[in-house]
Amino acid sequence: MLLHDTSLIFGRYVRQTLRSRFQIFFGILMPLLYLLFFGPLLTGLPLGSTGDSWQVLVPGLLLQLGLFGASFAGFSIIIEKSTGVVERMRVTPVSRLALLLGRVLRDALLFMFQAVLLVLAALVMGLRAPLPGVIVGFAFVGLLTVSLASLSYALAMKVRTPQEFGPVINSLTMPAMLLSGLMLPMTLGPAWLDVLSHFTPFRYLVDAVRDAYVGSYATAHMLYGTLVALAFALLAVTVGTRVFRRAGA
Repeated sequence: MLLHDTSLIFGRYVRQTLRSRFQIFFGILMPLLYLLFFGPLLTGLPLGSTGDSWQVLVPGLLLQLGLFGASFAGFSIIIEKSTGVVERMRVTPVSRLALLLGRVLRDALLFMFQAVLLVLAALVMGLRAPLPGVIVGFAFVGLLTVSLASLSYALAMKVRTPQEFGPVINSLTMPAMLLSGLMLPMTLGPAWLDVLSHFTPFRYLVDAVRDAYVGSYATAHMLYGTLVALAFALLAVTVGTRVFRRAGA
């Protein structure tokens, strides 16, 4: 029943997404602008990391796509609450976990598609990375999307209006972006900032994807990144499921 219910919810939101081309293509606009206007500035600069400037920047932009896109996914459920969609779903026998997973899997599919477009654009601009490393990067984007979308929906179920939701997300995503080293390796900064960045889970994901993009898979960064990504996803889905179950009680 869980798989059946999840597929129903997933199909509903996929069809909804396919009818909104703006959501599909404009979600990738910010990472593409960074790629076009920020990437050439890094060419030839000593970034203190293995790989060239594109192998440093593109992994960060992939995770930035998941970070900002998935974090704001909860806006849609606030609108659904105000129009009665969530209330109608609550009175059905559908699994509460499916109500979350169907939405989250739709988000993961959407951002994976956008990640493919971003990598294709980066290849045109000069990115050279092994195919297994690119696939590893997509896997990390998927896990990050599942994690953040689950937490975003959980938060959205707790607040009443977009005016309450937006400031909370902004106050969390901006420090996360700056401390994780998405744009530049944190080793370029002062030691205290580098140490502080290790308290954010995104730092481990960024380091792991950058290793993958230079063909290094059996590294400490890859091990820590994988463990953190899996643990974060498990924790986020657990929290999200608990919120949905209580909301439907």
